[in-house]
Amino acid sequence: MPILDGNTWTLSALVASAIVAPFFMGHALLHKREPRSATLWLIVIAVLPLAGSTLYLLFGINRIERRARRLRGSVHRGAVAAQPSHDTPPPVPLTFKGLAHLVESATGLPLTAGNAIEPLHGGATAYPEMLRAIDEARHSIALASYIFDGHGIGGAFVDALTRAHRRGVAVRVLIDDVNVRLSRQTAYRALVRERVPVASFNPPFIPARLHAVQLRNHRKLLLVDGCVGFTGGMNIQASYWSPDKPEAAFRDLHFRVEGPVLEHMMLTFTRDWFDSSDEWLESSFWRGGPDSAAAWPAGDRDRCGGALARGIEAGPDDTIDRLLWTWSGALASAQHSVRIRTPYFVPETTLLTALSTAALRGVEVEVIVPQRCDHAFVGWASRASYAQVLEFGVRVFERPGPFDHTKLMLIDRHWVSLGSANWDTRSLRLNFEFNLEVYDPALAAQLEDDFFERRAESHLVTLAQWHAQPLTVRLRDRAARLFTPIL
Repeated sequence: MPILDGNTWTLSALVASAIVAPFFMGHALLHKREPRSATLWLIVIAVLPLAGSTLYLLFGINRIERRARRLRGSVHRGAVAAQPSHDTPPPVPLTFKGLAHLVESATGLPLTAGNAIEPLHGGATAYPEMLRAIDEARHSIALASYIFDGHGIGGAFVDALTRAHRRGVAVRVLIDDVNVRLSRQTAYRALVRERVPVASFNPPFIPARLHAVQLRNHRKLLLVDGCVGFTGGMNIQASYWSPDKPEAAFRDLHFRVEGPVLEHMMLTFTRDWFDSSDEWLESSFWRGGPDSAAAWPAGDRDRCGGALARGIEAGPDDTIDRLLWTWSGALASAQHSVRIRTPYFVPETTLLTALSTAALRGVEVEVIVPQRCDHAFVGWASRASYAQVLEFGVRVFERPGPFDHTKLMLIDRHWVSLGSANWDTRSLRLNFEFNLEVYDPALAAQLEDDFFERRAESHLVTLAQWHAQPLTVRLRDRAARLFTPIL
């Protein structure tokens, strides 16, 4: 067999580059929705034709083809209801009618009435409530978490889930695969040892699936007996739990949910679980009986509370852009105020423009971000975004102290967006997220009053301060922002 010399290898590489690189550059131009992402890939492939093409093949092509799509709307199989109700929709204020129509068109889900949504501030409040619900479960527990550590407070969750499993409760636990494979502290192995049904989302971590490494399930869902749920921004992690030094724990908001909107949470978990385990959870799983699908009768609008709510499932599959549309629509609907809390402020141009437009219309737009980010590089990119909204009247505050992981958007002291999604391109393009939109003046007023308290602890960032930073710092931050498509 002849051995190829160096010149032959070089010639072969050049020929391959001439054939392969243009193909992948064309693919990026046709399929990348975000211009900056397309430009970045074009530059990488042009400068490093073979290496860049290989990287694009592995990481740049979105091949997500979720098996759960085949079952969307499969209510005839006994799944939780997936189709919009044909009942008269619950009333919303006139200024929000367009937004409510937009989100229903985007999600295919109705706005539900009769929900109760209670904010839980920090792990010291949220974790005991969640553990109590698990211990009181009679029929089913479904838990999905991006990070689920098995030590500390995570160990308490493992123990509670194990107890529930042993007393006959149907338990299903879903953990993102990156946490399962790359964390020594993951709860996955402990749950497997206890024979608790657990699955990892988007496995396996092998070369054939390297393209999916960046597509993570960032959702946080806990559903118990189909009657109570928890969602928000909080992982199950020791960082949020510090009984001996509560002032050192991460700050965050989680929410206890009751009412018909739980159907939307159950539907999202059902699809994710099927995608990861090939098991479709029938409606009887959730409440332990054949009549469970009728747990929320049509028209029963005061069952739990006065909140109108809808689930928003979003991800890099056929649900992409739902949150972008929702948040853009909400900003366009704002008449008086926009309040945002986010751990990472790296929004794409569409949202930066929408924020600035709202401020220019005279709407009071305020954003609270942590002064110190848990990922330095993302913090640099966040600060680079400030100047793009400060000059148009958006007010940005940095909150000192422990990292604040809260994700919240309030419009006109009436509309609330809460859940797992951050104000960054990763949440809007790469992660699988779950948010709730809520129409509830009482909840919005409560959360806005808390916003004002957090604002009082924070420092206002001015445009003059931003420009006064050393040139090297501004260059560093601007360079970091170039990578927003994958941050």
